[in-house]
Amino acid sequence: MLHDEDEKEENNERWLLTYSDLITLLMIFFVIMYSMSNVDAEKYKQLSQSLSSAFGGSSGVIEGGQNKIEPVVDQNNNNLDSLQNPEFKEVGENIQKYLNESGLANSVSLKAQDRGLVISLKDTILFDTGKAVIINDSRDKIIQIGKMLNEMNSYIRVEGHTDNLSIKNSEFKSNWDLSVMRATNVVQLLIDSAGIAPNKLSAVGYGEFRPIADNSSPDGKSKNRRVDIVLVDSKFDDVENVGENK
Repeated sequence: MLHDEDEKEENNERWLLTYSDLITLLMIFFVIMYSMSNVDAEKYKQLSQSLSSAFGGSSGVIEGGQNKIEPVVDQNNNNLDSLQNPEFKEVGENIQKYLNESGLANSVSLKAQDRGLVISLKDTILFDTGKAVIINDSRDKIIQIGKMLNEMNSYIRVEGHTDNLSIKNSEFKSNWDLSVMRATNVVQLLIDSAGIAPNKLSAVGYGEFRPIADNSSPDGKSKNRRVDIVLVDSKFDDVENVGENK
């Protein structure tokens, strides 16, 4: 009888072993989850820094009640020798040679930035005022530039910009719409006629919110109305190929 009672007591205490194992497993699980969250936070921080640099260092927040948009800090360098990628320097020199020979040097400029090579085109050589359709006379010139860019295995961003004069008509409700459509049409031309792979291209419209000059003067407005074609440095590939391999 005593033996039966001891055995019963022993069986009743076995659940403690199972409980102990469960607690241990839960502790291991939460330690793993915590370590993974730290890694993800670090990756997020790195991605955030890359995005900030790639997009010009701006927070992207437009403060309410402020009508004046200050020109972005000029991080441009017209000296292509400052480009860290020698292939970018070579293609930049080839494009500059073409611009000089074709009479486009006063309408298209090359700039070296931390994010890569920026080809900045004045809107007047691409579009009629307030329009997004590329002028026929300029199509071949953009295609030629695109073919030189296509020699590079790099991502290409096309960014549309406007001045701060409001636009609202049957075609475009705002400068956002106009800038996006202009960038999109340039991208489509590069795909259709320059042979650049669509997955290497992106179109972005900034409206009047990324000026490079003061909009208070006609000259400043003229500088701000532009399309920038950016040959993106490989260190920003993670920003450009988000979701590509999913």
